[in-house]
Formats: sequence, C-alpha cells, structure tokens
Amino acid sequence: MFSKKTMVVVGATILIALNGIVFSIDIIRKSTVYDAAAKAAIFFVSPVQEAIHTSVRFVDDLWEHYFCLVSVGYENERLREKLELAKRKSHQCRELEIANERLRELVRLKRQSPYEYLAAEVIAREPSPWYRSVFINKGTQDGVRPLDPVLTPKGVVGHILHATDEHAKIILIIDRNSAVDAMIQRSRARGIAKGTDSGKCRFEYTLRKKDVKVDDIVMTSGLDGIYPKGFRIGHVSKVVRRNSGLFQNIEITPFVDFKTLEEVMVLLNPPDYNVAEK
Repeated sequence: MFSKKTMVVVGATILIALNGIVFSIDIIRKSTVYDAAAKAAIFFVSPVQEAIHTSVRFVDDLWEHYFCLVSVGYENERLREKLELAKRKSHQCRELEIANERLRELVRLKRQSPYEYLAAEVIAREPSPWYRSVFINKGTQDGVRPLDPVLTPKGVVGHILHATDEHAKIILIIDRNSAVDAMIQRSRARGIAKGTDSGKCRFEYTLRKKDVKVDDIVMTSGLDGIYPKGFRIGHVSKVVRRNSGLFQNIEITPFVDFKTLEEVMVLLNPPDYNVAEK
C-alpha cells in the first residue's frame, strides 16, 4: 500500500495540475484567439440557425393556414349547400303562393257563378303544331262530357272535345277549328270568334257598318249551344274597315294566356247543352 507521504504528494500534484488547467482556460478566454474563434463560430452558425428558424416558421404558418383554408373550404361548401336548399325552399314557397292565388281565383269564380264547376289541372299539350288543345286530369267519371265549356277567371279557354273515364281533351278557342258565337260588349255587334295560327282569334262576319273599336271587350253570345252568354273571350286588338265588302277584319287578343295555362274550370251541365244535341 502507498504510504501517507506518497498520497500527500500525489494529491498536491493533482491539485496543482487542476489549477493550471483552470488558469489556462481563463487565459484563453481572455485572449484574442478565443474571441476570433467565437466570432467565427457565430458567423457560420447564425445563418444556419436563421435558416432553420425561418423554415420552421414557414412550415408552421403553412400548416396552420392550410388547415384554416381547408376548414374555410368545407364551411363554404356547407354554406353553399344551405344556400341552395334555401333557394329551393324559396322557389317552392313562391310556386305554392302562385298556385294558391290561381286556386283562389278559381274558387272565387265558382262562388260568384250560378253554374256548377269542376276544377281540373292541365297535364299535357297537343304536340302537333297544327292543333291547339290541352289535356286535363278529369274525365267522365267526374261528370265531364264532350262540349262542356272550359273557363278560367280571366276568360274562355275552349270546350271539351273528347273525354275518357279519367282524362279529357280541350280544344282551345285559338285552334283554327274552333268557333265561338260572340258579340262586342259595348255595341252588341255580333260575329264568330275563330282561332288562328298566330295564337289569336278573328272576329268574322261582323258587318262593316257595325260599331267596333280597338279595346272593345268581346263576350260569348250564348247562341252557339256550347258557351252560356256573358263570358269574356278577349279584347279587340285590330280593326280594318275597308271601303268595299260586307264585313270588317277584326282581330281579338284572348284574355287567357294559353302558354301558361295550368288549371281550368269545366262548366258541368251548361243550361244550353242540349241545344247542341238537337
């Protein structure tokens, strides 16, 4: 084993060595060489740290904004869906409002008239361009019969041409095969309202001496055995009175808009119905 003296010498030597190392480090720290080394380290390390910091910040911002944009995109999609749903509901409500207004007019016509009416819906139109007719969802089982007049609150539509158990075909007054005995409401001048290819009617066989003016109202006369007297057909939109000839050339614009016709009223058991059968 080592002697006590030896151990003291070794301990003193280690202590002196440690003090020398500490002193040397302190000298190096205070020397210009250490400063230069530190500055060099900062010069080379700082850009790397800055690049790393910038990259981390960019990735962090990109990540955050990406998820924000994705979230906003999903939210916009949900809002667009809600907007489309709201638009559809608004259109449906508007359509119901318009339909209710038309039905109220039909009910008002039914209440104000002494005749028996049957409401019907237009379900189809004649595909041929040569004929002007529509089909309704009421037929003989509902009391509909051929020659029954068909009206709306605005005026005369036409009459039933054919009828099956559940459906019926209406020939419109603007069909060229249609003819309605009519008269001018103001002057009582008579004539025949016949359909034309233009979607209007001609008022034929009105004598040239009769008083007819533009905007005169044309009414059914009740003399054709189909339409009762006093229903509106349209108004006079053109009058041509030549110097020669017996009759005037008169054009009638119907009150009914046949392009937007959706509901009609069938007049059941008209008072003059049997006249057409005799």
